[in-house]
Amino acid sequence: MGVKTAVVGAGLGGLAAAVRLAAAGRQVRVYDGRPIVGGKAGELVLADEGRRWRFDTGPSLFTLPGVLDDLFAAAGRRREDYVEIEPLDPITRYWFADGTSLESSSDRRRFTAAMEEAGVADGAELNAYLDYSRRIWEITHSLFMERSLHEPADLLRDPDLWHSLARIGRIDAFRSMDAAHRRFFRDPRARQLFDRYATYNGSNPYSVPATLNIIPHVEYGIGGWAVKGGIAAIPRGLERLARELGVEFLLDEPVERILTEGRPRRAAGVRSASGDWIADEVICNVDVTPAYHRLLDDPKAPLARRYARLEPSSSGLVFFWAMASDYPEFGLHNILFSADYRREFDDIFLRGRCPDEPTVYVNITSKVDRDDAPSPGENWFVLVNAPADADQDWDAETERTRRAVLERIAAALGRDVGADIVQESVLDPPTIADQTASHRGSLYGISSNSRSAAFLRHPNRSRRYRGLYFCGGSAHPGGGMPLAMLSGKIAADLAVRHGGSV
Repeated sequence: MGVKTAVVGAGLGGLAAAVRLAAAGRQVRVYDGRPIVGGKAGELVLADEGRRWRFDTGPSLFTLPGVLDDLFAAAGRRREDYVEIEPLDPITRYWFADGTSLESSSDRRRFTAAMEEAGVADGAELNAYLDYSRRIWEITHSLFMERSLHEPADLLRDPDLWHSLARIGRIDAFRSMDAAHRRFFRDPRARQLFDRYATYNGSNPYSVPATLNIIPHVEYGIGGWAVKGGIAAIPRGLERLARELGVEFLLDEPVERILTEGRPRRAAGVRSASGDWIADEVICNVDVTPAYHRLLDDPKAPLARRYARLEPSSSGLVFFWAMASDYPEFGLHNILFSADYRREFDDIFLRGRCPDEPTVYVNITSKVDRDDAPSPGENWFVLVNAPADADQDWDAETERTRRAVLERIAAALGRDVGADIVQESVLDPPTIADQTASHRGSLYGISSNSRSAAFLRHPNRSRRYRGLYFCGGSAHPGGGMPLAMLSGKIAADLAVRHGGSV
């Protein structure tokens, strides 16, 4: 029969691990408590009088397509036969509180022209900054993103490690993201535009190390893409590939327990409603905290206690609005900035409340896929950064934030859009926690608001339980679609190496 692998959770990390292990000859079974795959990368449909609006419910901008290409190639397939993507230009439309607006682009000349025309930054500033972002990428992406940081023997044998370590002083780890931007840009609007990239892993730009300035290179140096059928088409494509490789899926069947046995302890399979399935190894694509507390019944494990002391990443408050009209002012990705960015993050991380004046993100996939909304009409995914759940009054927070969002959009567009909302659904932090088993609804596990955060994410291989491996946003290398898929790759590689190939 070969080696049997149980994968707990069909998010992007679990799907990536399942594909790679099945391609390596494992007998793989994937469990998930929801009836569809994807985890946070799910979808929602709203309907009214025969009209239909489709929404992605989580990630929206697709970057680093090479990670997905490599995953399909590992199974001897081509990504384009399963998932269709198209490059974006422009990428995002920005509105500042003073009424200034501009469009970003991965074409540096076009981006420079847009920044200069808006009076936000000059070409020398932007080019110096994007070159700096590229240097951080060149030093760190292989070291921090594509391998475990918790396997000393492997690292010491890797010649790339020593090359990266020789340049480690150039990754800007000892000042905050915002402090770095103050050195590059005179205009506060430029600093705000690039500070927003801290939110890509749920962190605070006034605290997170400037090493995270790697992210602009990912978007502007490599590019952003739209996905045909929405982001949810990615997990659907991976599910199709996995089934072709013989992976078995038990959906709508939550795992009740990861089975363990022996001394030293080892993972021995999983328990669900259909009974116990004995396996040689377990890949856990569930947030670390509920994994230890609920699945392993081991809340006093050292790593479980450590995670309880760490600051969670931000969460989100999402409004899904089925709109009756078209809005040519908006593109696929739209950011409407607040006037006081520091106060916004103080509200989230210090005061534990939704900002009084939030920055608003509006994603409208019907701009690139007309089937996602009727014509006329658009599907608005409206996101505000929110604190992790700590028993706030979310009904009150939601109502207060909804009013602030409508006011901010009206200020940008010069008209009230509330009357155009045909149907509405809301996703708040407690619901995110319930639907995705994310601790306190945090979107990315722990925040990166310290210099040591990159080294504090859970290792991909458990030392407490032999045969247990972790992937997903709360494990190394962190949250976001490409990193989640890379965590699945790292976990699968470690399983093959330490569990024995078949």
